[in-house]
Amino acid sequence: MATQYGIKGATAKAIAASVERSVADGVLAPGAALPSVRGLAEDLGVSPGTVATAYKDLRQRGIVVTHGRGGTVVAPAPAVASRRPPKVPAGLRDLAGGHPDPAFLPAVETRFFSGVRPHRSAPRLPRLEEAVRDWMGPDGVPVGHVTFAHGALDLIGRLLSVELRPGDAVAVEDPGYHHLLDLVPALGLRTAAVRVDDEGMRPEALRAALRSGARAVVCGPRAQNPFGGCLSTARRDALVEVLREAGDVLLIENDHASQIAGARLNSLSEGGLARWAHVRTVTKSLGPDLRWAAAACDPTTAARHDGRLMLTSGWVSHLLQETVLGLMTHVRARTLVAEAREAYDERRRNLITELRRRGIAAHGASGMNVWVPVRDESAVVNGLRTHGWWVAAGARFRIDSAPGVRITTAALSPADAERLAADFATVLGESEATYGG
Repeated sequence: MATQYGIKGATAKAIAASVERSVADGVLAPGAALPSVRGLAEDLGVSPGTVATAYKDLRQRGIVVTHGRGGTVVAPAPAVASRRPPKVPAGLRDLAGGHPDPAFLPAVETRFFSGVRPHRSAPRLPRLEEAVRDWMGPDGVPVGHVTFAHGALDLIGRLLSVELRPGDAVAVEDPGYHHLLDLVPALGLRTAAVRVDDEGMRPEALRAALRSGARAVVCGPRAQNPFGGCLSTARRDALVEVLREAGDVLLIENDHASQIAGARLNSLSEGGLARWAHVRTVTKSLGPDLRWAAAACDPTTAARHDGRLMLTSGWVSHLLQETVLGLMTHVRARTLVAEAREAYDERRRNLITELRRRGIAAHGASGMNVWVPVRDESAVVNGLRTHGWWVAAGARFRIDSAPGVRITTAALSPADAERLAADFATVLGESEATYGG
């Protein structure tokens, strides 16, 4: 059995490392069953306790999951390497990547500086701090304490690693941002799925996740990825009440597409919660390669984040900060962002309208993605491929929620939206004829 699975080792550490290598090399694919604890122990000539310890370590690091009597299997998104989406086949229109339209991205001019700067004593440029306050403050976000990081996931990951311990649970959206769903188990944490609708997280689902022990919540207030939901005022207030009931819980609000979301912000940070962080980036509005994020936080959360940052990378490059500041304050860049916001809103609505004209339900209240529920993701993805379209299967965005596909509409013209919707209807008809309606 051990030979079949390629698992070796005489210690728990060695066995875990062997399984990890097999997963990373693709020998053990996601969903592949591992040998039973007793079976592997017998094959390797070690005690069952040694194998059990190895499996526990693998579970804590998000490489395997255990399904009770169903045994231990490789996790759907094993945290052993960064998952890359499949390459777009030649000749297909890419609507799967979640990327902004390059036509609305400003040109980046980089200026190099000589000399020595007091990076550790002054890790953030005061002018950029002020620009961040001017950016978030008018939306109602408290901006007394702000901090920077190398992108939203970098900031979220650091906050979770500071606040939580291996085995703790994090309430996340379902369907939700696939990289976050990968990050949580990679940190040794558990995901607690919270269903969403067009107004964001459902209060009763969040309450259930918190009652089950979740110690942190990560959610998107608008342009929710992939569903496109945005918090209404009533939903914001209901979620704040649930969070207040829970007490000592860290809220992380990921407003990743704030400038181009096409929807008003109803921020949970306005609710007077004790522990919170409101995170924003510029990757969707100014350029995907600008790996910078800002957050407004309560004083304790800001201090803990900055303390851990100082012990690792120390600071965010001042050169990057200068570049971001230059773009945020540039008149032409601001004009492009405003044009992008209007265009993305129109293009998203166009596709939803065209789909609904053909009797196809779709979701996308904000942002630049549309979520379309389907019975068979593979059939729809492959069917659209034959018509020249490449869309994202929903499996990598889901935990327990129903199947669907995500379509990025950022560069989709009205004519293309009409053609895509017609092709979608054709594919669904073919799928129903094949799989029984």
